[in-house]
Amino acid sequence: MLKIFKIIAFLEGVSLLALFFIAMPMKYFMDKPELISPVGMAHGLLFIAYIVLATVLKFELKWSWTKYFLICIASLIPFGTFYVEFKMLKEDTPA
Repeated sequence: MLKIFKIIAFLEGVSLLALFFIAMPMKYFMDKPELISPVGMAHGLLFIAYIVLATVLKFELKWSWTKYFLICIASLIPFGTFYVEFKMLKEDTPA
């Protein structure tokens, strides 16, 4: 389950960056809103999957509430899920 969460975390981070730095600038600076809908939908689905998997893993791996909330908040910040994937989940990965 942790491996799936790491993949979703990476994809969610990429979708957030694509939304903020590709789709939104195209909409507002080039008057081309075509990418907002598909990128926004992908990001929304990945965000929901990220939060659901984080909640499942919170109880499965017995994360503290602080760690859980930090992992959830990281999904709202650009590059936050990359930090979670590479730093905060290192101790949960079996050797």
